[in-house]
Amino acid sequence: MAAIFAFTCSRCAEVHEGSPSFGFDAPDHYNDLSDADKASMATLSSELCTITDGETTDRFVRAVIEVPIQGVEEPFLWGVWVSLSEKSYARYLETADDPVVGEAFFGWVCNRIAVYPWSQPRPANVVVQPRGERPLVMLHARDTPDDPLAQDQAQGISIARAQQLAERVLHGG
Repeated sequence: MAAIFAFTCSRCAEVHEGSPSFGFDAPDHYNDLSDADKASMATLSSELCTITDGETTDRFVRAVIEVPIQGVEEPFLWGVWVSLSEKSYARYLETADDPVVGEAFFGWVCNRIAVYPWSQPRPANVVVQPRGERPLVMLHARDTPDDPLAQDQAQGISIARAQQLAERVLHGG
């Protein structure tokens, strides 16, 4: 049986229980807009975002990257936003009330995860989950063999690595 993740933080000495989970409130594209542009060009809800610049529209869905922690029951979670094509976004919305579990859409991860520096766009599949659950992001590890996040998702991480990542997010550095 797998263990429950818990650690005593080396930076603040607090005990943190439960697998780490960190998320973004919006895609970076949205955060990079001025307040005026957010008001005039974008819509943002807790699960969806669109940005229209007059000629093109970018569409985003909120999803979850699961990174397995070796020997631990629950994975390390990253709540991210993924861009979808117009056709995929329309299909995603069309089936929202009656999701086709396992249906997948190609997209690009649209958040910079500071503890995983990477200068390229991260290709991924967004995999639909049962109603009420955010879709899962499956990074293309084969297409990005040098991307540490994609490799961590594919191979899992140690408990020590999970603690290190959590501490860096919680306390910087």
